[in-house]
Amino acid sequence: MAATLASRAETRTQARILRLLRDEGPLSRAELADRLQVSRTTVAAEVGRLTELELAEDAGPASSRGGRRSTIVDFRADLCFAGIDIGATSLNIAVTDGRLAILARATETIDVRQGPEVVLPKALRAIRDLLAGLNRPHRLVGAGVGVPGPVDFHRGVPVSPPIMPGWDGYPVRDALARELGCPVQLDNDVNVMALGEHHSGVARSAHDFLFVKIGTGIGCGIMVDGHIYRGVHGCAGDIGHMTVEETGPVCACGEKGCLEAMFGGAALARDATIAARAGRSPALLARLQENGVLTAADVGEAAGRGDPCAVRMVRDGGQRVGLTLAGLVSFINPGMIVIGGRVADLGHLLLSEIRGVVYRRSLPLATQNMPIVLSELGPDAGVVGAARMVSEAVYAAE
Repeated sequence: MAATLASRAETRTQARILRLLRDEGPLSRAELADRLQVSRTTVAAEVGRLTELELAEDAGPASSRGGRRSTIVDFRADLCFAGIDIGATSLNIAVTDGRLAILARATETIDVRQGPEVVLPKALRAIRDLLAGLNRPHRLVGAGVGVPGPVDFHRGVPVSPPIMPGWDGYPVRDALARELGCPVQLDNDVNVMALGEHHSGVARSAHDFLFVKIGTGIGCGIMVDGHIYRGVHGCAGDIGHMTVEETGPVCACGEKGCLEAMFGGAALARDATIAARAGRSPALLARLQENGVLTAADVGEAAGRGDPCAVRMVRDGGQRVGLTLAGLVSFINPGMIVIGGRVADLGHLLLSEIRGVVYRRSLPLATQNMPIVLSELGPDAGVVGAARMVSEAVYAAE
């Protein structure tokens, strides 16, 4: 059964109740009144309306605090969100409960260059399959989507995404909302991953941090005072297209020497192939002969085995990323930097190189007590963040 677009909070108090339930778990009506600093009568009225909207329900009596026993309030047990993380080469889907715990997930290989008419039906089919496989009642009340390119957040459309031909201006949000019968939110994938890490990952206690995704593309989600900073046109944090070498290779955006063209997943595979064919890495050459192609994961495996060429490639990339982030640290002064994405699976060799450059090239005042860490959620950051994004729309009054 699909939720209608009206299944959302109607007042600010209702929105605050839903967010408390999401972030802290079930609470008694007395506890809600204390946290919100409103009367129990107000809480009773607002919870009653949320029950009518099929968003919350009473979940039994609370522990006695003396006097009349209060009642526990929780989300409706059938309430679900969908998180959709569309990458350049993979599609991750998850269904969550009301507080964004993953109930079911699916992953499949895609080519985002095939366009929305091919990719979005796969996402819809995966969501429906996951919902059908749940061993519990379910009612989808929202879906969030991340895509690997710039997004006009307010219109819900990708805008001139360099690695997504055919997606420019496509009404992703509205098309999915029609099919699913629930609110849908669309954003750049790295912003979505930052939301996921903030909700339940290593950055859950941070209010100001950078989430850096290093995958096929490179981007940066900017969290300021607990909110994503998107910029005027939604392209804030697009660090993959900052120039790091004027005479470098041509990037997907058409410019030369972008960070993404020097160290994104495709760039790393390209350089690894060149090195293997030139005889600079026996390990990579053997892998190339075995599989016919090389990937960033192959470089990581070779580096882990001590291959000098692969180690140098990872370190060179880490230095370029570190130099870019050092500038951002001086400009934004974040409290934390989180590194995620598939290329981040290169692990601590990459992380240590980034750390070394950032700490060396930034002012001590900007880096004191500023950890640089790997993502705690890994591939789940995108789907959890997508669900978190749309929950903000459902758990908020107009």
